[in-house]
Amino acid sequence: MELRDIEIFLALAEELHFGRTAERLRVTPARITQAIKKQERQIGAPLFERTNRTVRLTPLGRQLRDDLWPVYSGLQDGMRRAQLAAQGVTAVLRIGMLPLNIHDLRPYWDTFRTRHPQWKLQIQHAPFIDPFAGLRRGDLDVLVCWLPVEEPDLTVGPVLFADPRVVAVSTDHELTRRASVSLEMIADFQHSDAPSMSVPDYWADGFIPSHTRAGRRIERGPLVSSTEEILALASTGELVNLFPAHMRRYWSRPDIAYLPVSDLDALPFGLVWRAETENDPIRAFARVVADLGTLVF
Repeated sequence: MELRDIEIFLALAEELHFGRTAERLRVTPARITQAIKKQERQIGAPLFERTNRTVRLTPLGRQLRDDLWPVYSGLQDGMRRAQLAAQGVTAVLRIGMLPLNIHDLRPYWDTFRTRHPQWKLQIQHAPFIDPFAGLRRGDLDVLVCWLPVEEPDLTVGPVLFADPRVVAVSTDHELTRRASVSLEMIADFQHSDAPSMSVPDYWADGFIPSHTRAGRRIERGPLVSSTEEILALASTGELVNLFPAHMRRYWSRPDIAYLPVSDLDALPFGLVWRAETENDPIRAFARVVADLGTLVF
């Protein structure tokens, strides 16, 4: 298997979406499909289960992913260290963002770069499906994600910001007749669900509560693996979905309306990293966040 084909396989194993994988690698979806079919012919068995709506790894695909990641990551790390050494950079801090509002957090990025010019800062998107995988594989040093995080191998650092809640609905939805809504109101409609074991249990109920305060059950609907899927289903009226309020600024669409939710607390977002890989750049960035305090937008 060629290095580029390995990269395609591993990217698809993470994204579980042919279109997003193609966009990430800057190739056509046909190139992704061609590479995966070639790999499956060489191996002699499917690596992915495909339906019209989902892409999942087969048990063989998971085994191959787990075997290839250390090798591929080692090659990437070796090349990265050589390039940085040539540039006089001593370390890189790789931050994954679960929220979309990278620009809002510029005070943190700029302060870190000013205080520590010897270190490079890399910021990238992190998927909400299997959110801690990048930390545990060593692809990320720090993750910005919503709290709480209750993982024995992860350290939770300071809070960067807290965002009010909004619900995404189609622009012709009956709820758009209101300036704001309550959890009780949106319990009348179906919400998205995440694939089993793809997000922590304590997130599933914290981000989209299982019941209203009056005890009504909130119905979970279609399984989704990306924000694009959620908004596509919301735009057709198939579901409504809770989001942090920065979605209104960073993911504006003509077919989606975002309505404030009046009776949910703001969602806090903080730093998380693997305890065993904590180093000077991680500690320095955590100090920056602590010094600047929680941002308000």
